[in-house]
Amino acid sequence: MIRIMRKSPPNTRSAAKEASHERIVDAAARAIRRSGYDGTGVADIMKEAGLTHGAFYAHFASREAMLAEAADRAGAESNAVAASVIAAVPPEQALQALMQVYLSKEHLASIETGCPISALGSEMPRQSPEVRYAATRRIKEMVDLIARQYPDWGQPAAHERALVTVATMVGTLTLARAVNDPALSDALCSASLRSLTPPKPAAKD
Repeated sequence: MIRIMRKSPPNTRSAAKEASHERIVDAAARAIRRSGYDGTGVADIMKEAGLTHGAFYAHFASREAMLAEAADRAGAESNAVAASVIAAVPPEQALQALMQVYLSKEHLASIETGCPISALGSEMPRQSPEVRYAATRRIKEMVDLIARQYPDWGQPAAHERALVTVATMVGTLTLARAVNDPALSDALCSASLRSLTPPKPAAKD
């Protein structure tokens, strides 16, 4: 008896490959924040994604290509969370709400799913150009998102304030995670929040 082998339709194979690709990138985006770029190995990522090591090169030309996509995905996820926080409150409260969420104890403890800039910033100078390009793109996106919350958005002063705000938030979170003193960690976050919060206008007589 001759058995006729039926091939899967091209669109089915394409959808399956795309789904596998997404699992790999998702796993890598978590892994780089959890273990750093140097601590993220192809074999471990493929295992976490439920795929064989040998299937890796059907999706990526190199480990650096995977890391670049992971950096882009991690940055996109972080910026999406920031955008959702901003969208959930009145415009005049958006920036304060974002800073409070970013410097919260919950975000402090969520390195694997949190902001990749604070988790990976110190490693960036040693990464490949494609990884740095992907990360830089998302950092610029974050700066622009914050600049849009200022009344004078579009002016150089608003962009400069956004740069200072991002640098302060990221630097604070990095230090707060680095120390092993919970009181100091809390103090760092509280001090930065006070420093970044604009003073309330004086009441009129």
